[in-house]
Amino acid sequence: MPGRELTLLTEGRVELLGRIMSGSNATFLAELSCGDDSAWAVYKPVAGERPLADFDAGLHRRERAAYLLSEALGWGIVPPTVVRSDAPLGEGSLQWFIEGDLQEHYFSLYADSPETHPALARIALFDYVANNTDRKSGHVLRGTDGHIWGIDHGLCFSAAFKLRTVIWDFAGDPIPDGLLDDISPLAAAVPPELAELLDDAEVAALQRRVQRMLQERVLPVDRTGMRYPWPLV
Repeated sequence: MPGRELTLLTEGRVELLGRIMSGSNATFLAELSCGDDSAWAVYKPVAGERPLADFDAGLHRRERAAYLLSEALGWGIVPPTVVRSDAPLGEGSLQWFIEGDLQEHYFSLYADSPETHPALARIALFDYVANNTDRKSGHVLRGTDGHIWGIDHGLCFSAAFKLRTVIWDFAGDPIPDGLLDDISPLAAAVPPELAELLDDAEVAALQRRVQRMLQERVLPVDRTGMRYPWPLV
């Protein structure tokens, strides 16, 4: 993690600026400050989570796990994310805020910006490996520097296969050898810092998904026509 982001996310003073109303769980825009430096972050406290039948409380840890997976792969998909216990509303995740055009999302990027397709296809593979249950179009952002990001990963890593995503435009496409090389170490072992955020069944399921991709070598296909989140954006 870059030094500035690490310092602000882990050591910075956290001040709530307001609630982000688009999410089903309580999510806040926060200002981080450390000395003369400051930046924005997205804060998701465990106290603001709505109970779910298929995920235990503690979705903030899955946000952190998604970042660690992205970093282990070297893909830079998930913005820097940490867990803080001293935040204003108690323990939760703090994720670096990505500035960009809020009118852009997966559907518009795919339709209008073909140069983003390799990055979007990589997110499709990431979502399969992470078993993302909620990849809405609005969870794909283009930063002001042109980098493509994926956000909102609280509903990932279930041991049961629950993939739901809007990114099916690349279904059946061959996975580039470089990406297969990136995921292949996970078939044998999951980094300890990531594994400790999941249970044993979730770690084993992650490895099975990687093993399947290494065998099939193509991006997943939805044969049910039902693996979409709601709402789509």
